[in-house]
Amino acid sequence: MAKIIGGLTTSHIPAVGNAIANEMYDDPYWKPFFDGYPPIREWLGDHKPDVAILIYNDHGLAFFLDQMPTFAIGAAHEYRNEDEGWGIPVVPPYPGDAKMSWHIIEQMVEDEFDVTSCQELPVDHGFTVPMQLFWPDRGPDMPRTIPVSANTVQHPIPTLKRALDFGKSLRQAILSYPEDINVVILGTGGLSHQLDGERAGFINKEFDQMCMEKIVSDPEALTKISRHELVRQAGAQGTEFLMWLMMRGALSKEVNLISSNYHIPISNTGAGTMVMECVD
Repeated sequence: MAKIIGGLTTSHIPAVGNAIANEMYDDPYWKPFFDGYPPIREWLGDHKPDVAILIYNDHGLAFFLDQMPTFAIGAAHEYRNEDEGWGIPVVPPYPGDAKMSWHIIEQMVEDEFDVTSCQELPVDHGFTVPMQLFWPDRGPDMPRTIPVSANTVQHPIPTLKRALDFGKSLRQAILSYPEDINVVILGTGGLSHQLDGERAGFINKEFDQMCMEKIVSDPEALTKISRHELVRQAGAQGTEFLMWLMMRGALSKEVNLISSNYHIPISNTGAGTMVMECVD
């Protein structure tokens, strides 16, 4: 049976993709950010997951305001980078796992989550930047991928409770998959940031650090935060934190925190990354 070995978190800011392309790893502005990733790559090298389920939000490429699914799951054999701009070089396609995708979709619909199935799904920086950060050399250990898109843009967005419940349902779907494979879950986006309006540039370090603490020890407590409060505390785009909670719901109740890094500002964003290892 499939096994979930852990969860990763990371920001997926498009400027990161540009910094990667220009190899700015030792640049004073970027170094504290990039320094958080070697411990994660070491952990991934030790555990070698077969499949990475990457939870992200589409930024107007596959979905737009006129058609915005609350939750969508890719069921393609590969995922092509067709980013909408930002000056990021287009990267080669990432391999999918359509067989496992359909199993997850069927099981989650059976569990009464009405997900949108996508037999074709172009992906943007929300997907490609985390993959570049965690598997920069695209070597033989790079896992097959399954993208899960969540609506963090068009209100009403999911509540944090619904996000955690999605993860719990995803967990049961994965664990029922009959093949002996190791799976890692990626929760991407955030942390606090607002890119426009009167609060453009808003970052809430205290709230970010509280979320990074509670997501390990007491994720249920985070579900008490309303959507309105989430926007107030984390900014209009800080709603991406709900994707971290989707990831956390898919992990075991107890986890070991292997690595954690928080740095501000990166492109007007509170950037956090973590590795949580499942305790089964």
